[in-house]
Amino acid sequence: MKTLKTSLSKKDVLSIADLSANEINLILKVACRLKKEWKSGRGRQLLRGKTLGMIFQKPSTRTRVSFEVGMSQLGGDAVYLSANDIQLSRGETIEDTAKTLSLYLDCIMARVYDHTEVQKLATYASVPVINGLSDAFHPCQILADLMTIQEHKKKLKGLQLAWLGDGDNVCNDLMLGCAKTGISMTAACPKGYEPLEEVVMLAKQEGKKTGSDIVITEDPAAAAKDADVVVTDTFISIGKEGERATREAMFLPKYQVSSETMKLAKKGAIFMHCLPAKRGQEVTSEVIDGTSSVVWSEAENRLHVQKALLCLLMKAV
Repeated sequence: MKTLKTSLSKKDVLSIADLSANEINLILKVACRLKKEWKSGRGRQLLRGKTLGMIFQKPSTRTRVSFEVGMSQLGGDAVYLSANDIQLSRGETIEDTAKTLSLYLDCIMARVYDHTEVQKLATYASVPVINGLSDAFHPCQILADLMTIQEHKKKLKGLQLAWLGDGDNVCNDLMLGCAKTGISMTAACPKGYEPLEEVVMLAKQEGKKTGSDIVITEDPAAAAKDADVVVTDTFISIGKEGERATREAMFLPKYQVSSETMKLAKKGAIFMHCLPAKRGQEVTSEVIDGTSSVVWSEAENRLHVQKALLCLLMKAV
């Protein structure tokens, strides 16, 4: 078995911006290796004696279960910390929480509303911090997306990806992931719902190094045309429920991924969604439950890329 580099240059992973192209490829290689080992019954307990603390301000299915199961499969332990159950809810500062948790844990994963909170946590923690989702970024999801694309398309560089819908946290990090791996990405978003301007600028800079074109448009048909991969997300993210009527009017039906949308893409194009999905809104049942959909591979790969990320951050590969 080939020996791989055993750590990342950064202590924390709060966005795909924190990872170089080589580090992304390293994570994917380790994830593929760990996936093969586990499925063949040869999984190794690389994190025996290690403990991950998981802070949750938001509800979670895939993030919580995949991190907990990942730590268990690697021989380690995971501690679930609801933000309402720890002293943060009673006014303890993030700084003090970070310093305290660093005394007990080997790594912290936090799923928060405000990205500045996970940034502050990383600043004051002496152990690695992983962003399990914030309002601005979702790096673990994008690593799983890239792994899934690579598995189904056998490459990353040179592909064309279409994003339809809200320029949200997933879109922000996906742009960076595409740019750093040579995937060209066109994001079709309604006016006022585009991805963060500074992220678009950074992605375009990264794209110049890899030959990736990053385009923002309001035209979903133009984005989907000749795409190898079509991706969307809910139009109403956690914390945006009060905007439901406004958002539905802006996004529907124009930005819904339907069978007609997929016909604009290349033959053999795949459909992806980070889940949870709202059938009949951002995507039709025909698409998400159809032959082009790889959402279940995508969901499974959250487990494998996070195992790789944990091992590399804790220097255990």
